[in-house]
Amino acid sequence: MTTRGIVTLLGEAELVRRAGALFAGVRREFLCAAGEPETWSAAARSARRRPVPGLVVRKLYGPGVFRGSGGEELLTRLAEAGAEIRISPASPAHEAIVVDRRLAVLAGPRSAAGEPRPYSVVQEPDVVAGVRALFETAWETATDLAAYRRTPFPRLDEAERAVLRSLAAGHTDETASRLLGVSLRTYRRRVATLMTALGARSRFQAGLRAREILGRHPDT
Repeated sequence: MTTRGIVTLLGEAELVRRAGALFAGVRREFLCAAGEPETWSAAARSARRRPVPGLVVRKLYGPGVFRGSGGEELLTRLAEAGAEIRISPASPAHEAIVVDRRLAVLAGPRSAAGEPRPYSVVQEPDVVAGVRALFETAWETATDLAAYRRTPFPRLDEAERAVLRSLAAGHTDETASRLLGVSLRTYRRRVATLMTALGARSRFQAGLRAREILGRHPDT
């Protein structure tokens, strides 16, 4: 569907086919806001592989990026490639890409029925400028990735903090689940989520990290 300055595409395959060349042609600035790693994965693969000298790349994610599959690896890869990365207090209200201040792509809502996700490709200058302004506002209130990793508590909910304390105490899963009043299955699922949030690769590492965090923040 096409209206003045706006083209609506259905699904990432069509987005890559129709707009991939526009992403690959970025020269000065590439801004991206996403709630989860998978949102722009296919589009990113179609983008230019070699960085353009002087290109500014800014990636804004919500806390959910740490819980998504491959989130940590994605952030590490982007940082090593020279992208500026910030984490917002909540998932960005609008998942969007802005290219060279001339093009914006807005991700529509996901379909509960599994239908292709709509993407609006916008080239109307005033609309692109508005989307970029919204991105800049969210960027200014977000936290640099390195600083965010040093203060993990904003991305932990109360249930995860309780698991953190149980790991630090060295409780068995059975004991911890009983003390927290949840099923063993639920507790183990929360441990797995917490390990992802902490970047821990094992229970032992998670326990050490939990004790380290609680030592610095005893009121947690």
